[in-house]
Amino acid sequence: MSKYLILIMAVLLIATTAFAQRTGFGLGIIIGEPTGITGKYWLSGKSAIDGAIAWSMHGENLHLHGDYLVHKFDLIKVSKGSFPFYYGIGARFLFGDNEHDGVWHDDHWWGHHHHEDVFGIRVPFGLDYLFGSDPFDIFLEVVPILDLVPDTEVNFNAAIGFRFWFK
Repeated sequence: MSKYLILIMAVLLIATTAFAQRTGFGLGIIIGEPTGITGKYWLSGKSAIDGAIAWSMHGENLHLHGDYLVHKFDLIKVSKGSFPFYYGIGARFLFGDNEHDGVWHDDHWWGHHHHEDVFGIRVPFGLDYLFGSDPFDIFLEVVPILDLVPDTEVNFNAAIGFRFWFK
């Protein structure tokens, strides 16, 4: 079941990327928790959607997320470009090996692996430096996450990244 969901999400991301590149879309990398490929598409002068297909180092999972973001451009003034603070809400999916019962001994795991998928609500907060006329941005974000499936628990992501903007 999760393999089909991964395939559907990948096809949707590729289709969205192909469409958005005609209207202005940023594509780049995100490093931290998670690490992978990130994209962002501006909906208006202050709102955007972003997402990532990445690898989570916590439990070795495929990580997919998407967020709706609101940007505040007037909080931090810079002489070139812009430096908005942003916040938003989104969702994340983790697929793969994320629970272990047993012990680590002699460089391998002794015990059972549970392959449960995880779904959670993300609340990203970040800073995004937009270089102005140059087609790049750099961002830093911290994201509290409320996982809802299979168990309810609080987690966090934090990452830095950059994007190249297609216009």
